[in-house]
Amino acid sequence: MEILNALALFTNFVVVPATAYGAQLALGALGVTLIFGILRFANFAHGELMSFGTMITILVTWFLQNMGISIAPFPTALLALPIGVLAAISMALVMDRMVFRFYRKQRSNPIVFAIVSVGVMFLIAGIIRIVIGPADQSFADGERFIIGAIDSRRALGLDEGIAIKQSQLITVVVTAIVVAWLFWFLQKTRSGKAMRAYSDDEDLALLSGINPERVVMICWVIAAALAAIAGTLYGLDKTYKPFIFLQILLPIFAATILGGIGQPVGAILGAFIVAFSEVTVTYAFKKFLTYLGPTDWAPDGLVQLLSTDYKFAVSFIILVAVLLIRPTGIIRGKVI
Repeated sequence: MEILNALALFTNFVVVPATAYGAQLALGALGVTLIFGILRFANFAHGELMSFGTMITILVTWFLQNMGISIAPFPTALLALPIGVLAAISMALVMDRMVFRFYRKQRSNPIVFAIVSVGVMFLIAGIIRIVIGPADQSFADGERFIIGAIDSRRALGLDEGIAIKQSQLITVVVTAIVVAWLFWFLQKTRSGKAMRAYSDDEDLALLSGINPERVVMICWVIAAALAAIAGTLYGLDKTYKPFIFLQILLPIFAATILGGIGQPVGAILGAFIVAFSEVTVTYAFKKFLTYLGPTDWAPDGLVQLLSTDYKFAVSFIILVAVLLIRPTGIIRGKVI
C-alpha cells in the first residue's frame, strides 16, 4: 500500500505535469525545427511569437467573456485560439516580408539570420509589453479539474490522490491532434513533400519547379500556428506572463538540439526528456521517500536536487552536455 501511495504521489506531482509541459515544449520545438530545417537558421524570435499569439488569444477571450459567450465547461480560450493563430501567422509573414526576405535574397550567413531574429524578438516583445503590459494574466474559465485529488483518493483507497487539470488533458489531446496532422501534411501532401525536397536540396528543388517563396510562406504559417497553440496551452495550464516566453525559449532550444536539429521526431522526444528532467530534478522527494522508508521515518531535508527557481538551469545543463558529448542529437540524418 505504501508503494502505491508513493507511485500515486509521484504520478500526481511529476508524471502528469511533466507530460503536459512536455507536450507544450514539443509544439514549440517543432516550430523551431521547421524554421531551421527549411530556412537554415535558429529563430530566437520564436518565443515572442508564442507570446504574441497567446496575447491575442487572451484579448479575444476577454472580449468573448464580456459578451457572455462561452463553451462551458471548456475554457473560452479555445474559441479565441483560431484568432490568436491567425494573428501569429500574420506577424510571422510580416516580419518575413519586411526583414528576413531581404537577407534571404542576399543569401546571408545563418549567423546573420540568427542575429536579425534577436532584433525581431525585441521588437515583438516591445509591442507585447505596450499592448498587454508585463503583469501576469489569467484567462482560464470552465471546469478546473477533470479528476480531483480527493475523488481519486477515495476511488483508489489510498492516502494520496491523482489530480488531472482540464488544461493538462486539453494540452495532451490538442498536441496529439496537431502532431498527427503535421506528420500527415509533411508525408502525404504535395506542399509537405515540396518542403521536404527544399530542405534536402534547395537547388535541385528549384530545378524541379518548386516555388521557394511558397515553401517559405507555408513554413512560416505552420511555425507561427504551432507557436500560438503552444503558448496558449502553456498559458492555460499555468499563467500568461510575457517575460516567461523568453525563458521558455531555452528548454525549447534544448529539446530541439537534444532530439537532433531539424528532426521533428527528435524535437518531440527531446521535449519530453527536457520536461521530465526539469520536473523531476526540482521535485522534493521527502514525502515520496517517507512512503518507501521504514515506519515513522522521514528524511531531514526536502531531498530536492534543485530549487524550482533554477528549473531552467536544467535545460541549460542538458544543452551544454549534448553539444559537448553528442552535437548531432539523439536522431541524426537528413532533416524534415
